[in-house]
Amino acid sequence: MRKYLFLSVLLLCYMQHAYTQKQSSFVPGEIWRDVDGNPINAHGGGVLYHEGIYYWYGEIKQGKTYRVSYVTSWEDCRVPAGGVSCYSSKDLLNWKYEGVALTPELADSSHDLHTSKVIERPKVIYNKHTKKFVMWMHVDTEDYSYSQSGVAVSDRPEGPYTYLGSIKPHGNMARDMTIFQDEDGKAYHFFSSDTNATMHVCLLSEDYLTHTDQDKPILVRQFREAPAVFKYEGKYFLITSACTGWSSNAAAYAVADSPLGNWVQYDNPCVGRDAEITFDAQSTFVLPIQGKPGNFIFMADRWNKTNLEDSRYLWLPLEMKGGKPRIYRKKQWR
Repeated sequence: MRKYLFLSVLLLCYMQHAYTQKQSSFVPGEIWRDVDGNPINAHGGGVLYHEGIYYWYGEIKQGKTYRVSYVTSWEDCRVPAGGVSCYSSKDLLNWKYEGVALTPELADSSHDLHTSKVIERPKVIYNKHTKKFVMWMHVDTEDYSYSQSGVAVSDRPEGPYTYLGSIKPHGNMARDMTIFQDEDGKAYHFFSSDTNATMHVCLLSEDYLTHTDQDKPILVRQFREAPAVFKYEGKYFLITSACTGWSSNAAAYAVADSPLGNWVQYDNPCVGRDAEITFDAQSTFVLPIQGKPGNFIFMADRWNKTNLEDSRYLWLPLEMKGGKPRIYRKKQWR
């Protein structure tokens, strides 16, 4: 009996040692564990770089996946809204769990953040004037009829964040979204609208908490979602996906001379096997690498509609070639 107990303790020690080993490369699509050995739970996420540290925010998907029975036009698969998680890292490979940055509401079913609702695609930026960290997100009812953008603030990057409320910007429905902060400090809210038929880009106020009257519809009647924005050599790039529910489809990219300028749609930036389904994933963010101008990471989610908690992350290098973004499938990379 003591022998078996000793072997069990050795096995547990070995497993713990394996979990705490530093990750040395990206392995897209595999289970990605934090430094404590737990699977990272940060879906539809975005990354903030602040004072030498990267912060990864994402949807907490936990619990049994179910399908909303009265929605028949698409596979409306859900888990109870779990709020927004936060992880920190200095090398983008090894992530420490910082906790729940934005907690869901458990009691009031009418609240935007109630567990019966939808909390998606959180993005955080820092306002150097107000010294506040500002989080925008898509909030919705389970049938996606609410379609609003929620905002929260914190004094610390890891939170906790205080929820301020939600809005339909200028009366427009707002679903999949991202926030882009330019080099001049101006911040822009990109969001799918008009039942996803058209996307909007709107300049945020100086404190990043409201929308200005500078709002422009883009990609009109092109039915795009999952926006991810980045800047390269003075031009702005927007990667999106088509609207096929949880099923993967071909990404596309658009280019403009300014966020509120004329966006021109181009082809699929993905190259190689399964490029036509974005390597079985959907865009969520493009991360510029600090200290390496022109180097980017394309962040995407590989959704598992039957078990959303087990959805995986697909992080791949995004290369600029001849002024065009190109994303190549890799099993492992550094």
